Amino acid sequence: MVFTDVPPAGRDVLRLQLEVAGLPVDDLDEAGRLFFRLSDDDGPIGYVGLEGEGPDRLLRSLVVMRSRRGQGHGRELVRRLEQVCDDAVERLHLLTTGAAPFFRSLGYNDADRGQAPPAIASTAQFASLCPASATYLVKDLA
Repeated sequence: MVFTDVPPAGRDVLRLQLEVAGLPVDDLDEAGRLFFRLSDDDGPIGYVGLEGEGPDRLLRSLVVMRSRRGQGHGRELVRRLEQVCDDAVERLHLLTTGAAPFFRSLGYNDADRGQAPPAIASTAQFASLCPASATYLVKDLA
């Protein structure tokens, strides 16, 4: 399997897969967002994104192609994303409306959305794209 970055000009498939999964796409082309693709000889497996700068970053846009689900690829995408985080990244934050048990199984812990650091709370995901009912999870990487 190959884990590569997805440049802004190559995000059409990512956008389509996120739309199909019902995940936000309105801010995909904004600055400060990195997206990665996991693929193999059969094509794309899935995508995951990282947003922000500094010690707190937002894990976002995790999606596995429908035909590739149930094979551990979501776990692999998260693991590889965590590996590319440099030493400056101390915590990953995320919001989810349906995958909290999955992320908890990967070491992400429930947190109080009102206590999110300003760099995270000011993202479009937190401010407007994800509903207030979304579960807020955090993982310490340090």
